[in-house]
Amino acid sequence: MSFSTAPATTGRESPPQPPPGESRRLDVSRPFIYLVALIVAALAVGPVLYVFIGGFRTTADINANPAGLPDPWILDNWVAVLTSRRFWGNVLASVFLAVCTTTGVVVAGLMAAYVIARYTFRGRQALYTLFAAGLMFPLTVAALPLTLMLRTIGLHGSYWGVIIPGIAFALPTTIIILTPFLRAIPEEMEEAAIIDGASRMQFFWRILLPLSKPGLITVGILAFVASWNGYLLPLLVISTGSMPQEWWPLPLGVTQFSTQYSQNTGAVLAYTSLAMIPALVFFLAAEKRIVSGLTGAVKG
Repeated sequence: MSFSTAPATTGRESPPQPPPGESRRLDVSRPFIYLVALIVAALAVGPVLYVFIGGFRTTADINANPAGLPDPWILDNWVAVLTSRRFWGNVLASVFLAVCTTTGVVVAGLMAAYVIARYTFRGRQALYTLFAAGLMFPLTVAALPLTLMLRTIGLHGSYWGVIIPGIAFALPTTIIILTPFLRAIPEEMEEAAIIDGASRMQFFWRILLPLSKPGLITVGILAFVASWNGYLLPLLVISTGSMPQEWWPLPLGVTQFSTQYSQNTGAVLAYTSLAMIPALVFFLAAEKRIVSGLTGAVKG
């Protein structure tokens, strides 16, 4: 009779032990990554906090101690801006431009991306490449010819002279993001819907559109924030026209306000803070949707 010397198993396996000496090794890269992230966050958030806090200071306090805290804290700058008719006119102008531009970008981008993603035709890849190439041409390159063209067709000095080019310059990014979403939807799903009696438009509205909702939200948010913060296009189209300054969008309103009230630095900082708050809140509230939308575009 032979006896086994192997230890009895209890049904639980002990976790693998690290090699000797490895547990003592310190991961230096992790604290370094945290330090770099902290520095980048401070560089990004620091100026915003400085502008916001500066709105609670008097001009004399800012000149005496530019890097200090408010002493005393005042609300006069914020009250003066919030009771200004010009400020609310600038807000309404920015809202109108952002909403119209976002709507046009989503609708036009969705239609173009749907054709590129779901239909097979000659030149489809060339068309997609053309939109992708549009990412390499910023607005500054087309500033002069765009201004001359808008003067020729009679859109210079109007809101539509900002909205239509804004839609055109946002379409490349929109199509690049939406095309993978629409292409990732299986063709078998469309064939099954057609067999069940659904038309292409019914499939588009009832199935494809809800499935591509993360991508639509992503491009909509990006278009809204870009239009809200847009400065160069309104500067070329609106500021050189005959539109009253109280109906300029907020980026131009900040410039005009800072020029007119250059002696009141605190009021200028308060105006700038109020101009930034809507875009910041909107972007931060939809941050997770933007990340999920871009992740879906990459996976698609």
